[in-house]
Amino acid sequence: MAEDYDIVIAGGGPVGSALALGLRDSGHRIALLEARPRDAAVEDARVIALSHGSRLVMERLGAWQALAEVTPIHTIAVSQQQRFGRVELSAADAQVPALGYVVSYVALQRALADAVAGSTVEVMNGCSAREFTSNADEAIVGVECGGMTRQFHTRLVALADGADGLQLARVEERDYRQSALVCEVISEEPHQNRAFERFTPHGPLALLPTHRGWSLVWTAQPDRANALAALNDADFCVELRAVFGATLGAFSLRGARQVFPLMLRQARRPLAPRVVLVGNAAQSLHPVAGQGFNLGLRDAWELAQAARDARDPGASATLNAYFSERRFDRTATILFTDTLIRLFSNNIPIIDRLCGAGLAALSSIPPAKNFLVRRMMFGARG
Repeated sequence: MAEDYDIVIAGGGPVGSALALGLRDSGHRIALLEARPRDAAVEDARVIALSHGSRLVMERLGAWQALAEVTPIHTIAVSQQQRFGRVELSAADAQVPALGYVVSYVALQRALADAVAGSTVEVMNGCSAREFTSNADEAIVGVECGGMTRQFHTRLVALADGADGLQLARVEERDYRQSALVCEVISEEPHQNRAFERFTPHGPLALLPTHRGWSLVWTAQPDRANALAALNDADFCVELRAVFGATLGAFSLRGARQVFPLMLRQARRPLAPRVVLVGNAAQSLHPVAGQGFNLGLRDAWELAQAARDARDPGASATLNAYFSERRFDRTATILFTDTLIRLFSNNIPIIDRLCGAGLAALSSIPPAKNFLVRRMMFGARG
């Protein structure tokens, strides 16, 4: 059975849902494919650090008000372990309510999915894109729904988060040879809406404030991360304090620890016509500085703006304009996170000293600090 749509979005995670919301009043007929059943529980312990710019996008999408248990970040302290050089970024200096906001992945997904469910977008749960062909006039997507195969004819296919089964672009990968240990901790001292990014020779350690304490993202070599995950709770918290320092007092563990391998993945522009990649289908970044989801959300917003008023949203002129608009932000954000890891995660004394000097200089030069803050909040075009 063949069905006609203007836009098919494959992947109903946060970025795919945001794209659908950005297109909901466009007049285009839109199908959003989500492999999970509508009422399936989303089991994901991650938290997402939304930038101030992402909050503005979420407000425009009508999903911000529905977010539950959002914790604002008023200051971010960036430092090196056992090295001089420290910089503190503040919302007051940037003249914004908060530099960012910490929210659970589950709450973010729920708020966006509920907003899409109340729109004109046709959400198809339990459906996944399996096959794809395209030409200058249309794309044809083979969709599996509940064991049955359906065929969608569309003008544009957008592959979003969780929809990487269709290999429609060349993907470049770089293994960082690091893993991220993620868990929740509580400290003696309250977080006071502060976030910390502490660089160690083995990788960055980040503490993000939440309504229950802290979300910890501790990066290290895989063997080291696995060894930390295997420690008993008391020894783990002692080790954490030894690496982070005494600023927050003693730590206690809350919940399980999870370990994830870290890799940079970036897809080049698809060679097939009438297809575009956004979110995790387009790139996966190192978690340092929390840029991954924010970049994907900007992708979704800009694609929605390019496609919503276009008579043919998948025409080469429409997609060329979108790729041109996003190229600088995407390239600069990937380069920024990759460079941070290369510079700060090393045991080379001279580079360590230069990094410390750079942090000290950044702290004493307000225009440079403001430049960095705006790029973190709004991307490379901020």
